[in-house]
Amino acid sequence: MLPLLLCALYLGVRPAEAAPEADEIIALPGINYQPSFRQFSGFLNASGGKHLHYWFVQCQGDPRSCPLVLWLNGGPGCSSLAGLLTEHGPFLSQPDGSTLKTNKYSWNKIANVLYLESPAGVGFSYSDDKEYTTGDAQTAKDNYMALKDFFHLYPEFKENDFYITGESYGGFYVPSLALEVAKDSGINLKGLAIGNGVTDMSVRENSLIYFSYYHGLLDVSMWSHIESACCEEKDCDFINSGKKACWKAIRLAFSKTFSLKLNMYNLYQPCVGGNPGEIRDYGDYIKAYHPGIMSTESHSQFSKKLKEMSRLNKTISMSVPCVNDTDVTTYLNNPEVRSALHIPNDLPPWEICNGNVFSHFKREMENARDQYLQLLSEKKYRILVYTGDTDMACDFLGIEWFVHSLKLKEEKSYHPWMYKDGKQSQIAGYAKQYANLTLLTVKGAGHMVPTDKPLVAFQMFRRFINNKPF
Repeated sequence: MLPLLLCALYLGVRPAEAAPEADEIIALPGINYQPSFRQFSGFLNASGGKHLHYWFVQCQGDPRSCPLVLWLNGGPGCSSLAGLLTEHGPFLSQPDGSTLKTNKYSWNKIANVLYLESPAGVGFSYSDDKEYTTGDAQTAKDNYMALKDFFHLYPEFKENDFYITGESYGGFYVPSLALEVAKDSGINLKGLAIGNGVTDMSVRENSLIYFSYYHGLLDVSMWSHIESACCEEKDCDFINSGKKACWKAIRLAFSKTFSLKLNMYNLYQPCVGGNPGEIRDYGDYIKAYHPGIMSTESHSQFSKKLKEMSRLNKTISMSVPCVNDTDVTTYLNNPEVRSALHIPNDLPPWEICNGNVFSHFKREMENARDQYLQLLSEKKYRILVYTGDTDMACDFLGIEWFVHSLKLKEEKSYHPWMYKDGKQSQIAGYAKQYANLTLLTVKGAGHMVPTDKPLVAFQMFRRFINNKPF
């Protein structure tokens, strides 16, 4: 028995006597009532002594029959608790940083939702050796191991329909994890949903040029200059053209665009700013998330600055640009909240994004093409790709180009999809249906669709989960 036990511990599997009741949230600060559903917070084991923090909210309906949904935020290095407390969780953080408001459009009205802080180093997740260098492939494996540990703790959910969802850099996390899960016949994977996700780095940067012009950020003369420098017979490759004149034109265009301090997550919302942090310059984020726009030297200097700070064992704060995360940060660092969530006292303060994880993350994927095609070849997984149409970080145009490049069979052409607002039907956005994949936009929403359009996002989620057409 001893060798088997050692093997189990090595693989990161909990002893069978561990019970989820130890992780149950009994009283959550910030609300003055007892929710009708159960919720849990604790840690799931991954490889190499990594412990990923989770917050699991059970369905407000019958948890036994509701699907199980995993949610992953992006970054890389940003916490999924932002998804819970600012997007589609049952409670939304409030400006005072101490109270929570009930979210009437919470996704747990129709699903059991598991929020996982990944990879280790993000949020409350940690590693025993405090080594937080990871990459796309290792993150997928660690997320899969954490998921296996979840089903060990909650075996009653093994038979439930299972969906993997996420946004932003989750565009890489979600399909990579789905391929790991697809190998496991013990998990009832039905599909995945990705909101404003990274799909193809090169395509994203090219599409952003068009997005900027179409939305009035560049004038006709600037556009003519770019076309003259970068395009041949209307065939334009702005990022990989290799022409010095094109490179200068693109850098000039974006130096003008981003000097305006526009909200890159929602073009039509003000830039409100977040917590002051050591890495908080707006230009730094552009260099990080759109490295093709800036010179290689500029991007390397940004990475160098992050790494120098990490060697000094200094916390690298990375507030999300133009988004005020003060309320959720204050709430999750309240000692009473940490106690309710069973967070050990020796863990560092929670932050929405971790600069150490971000700076050391190995970006091994340039695009998610192979992952999509492998999953679609199975012909049994449904994929929803949705985009807020005012997002500049992962714009709708580049995502549409990516999906088009997969050369899937189109089943229903581009058309408006509707949602119910009271008794009236309104246009929610536009959709196109392929075999096993739905591409749609959400009109007027930015990067965080459920934050900007909660009612529309909930109806979209419900329709996807119930396999209803758009």
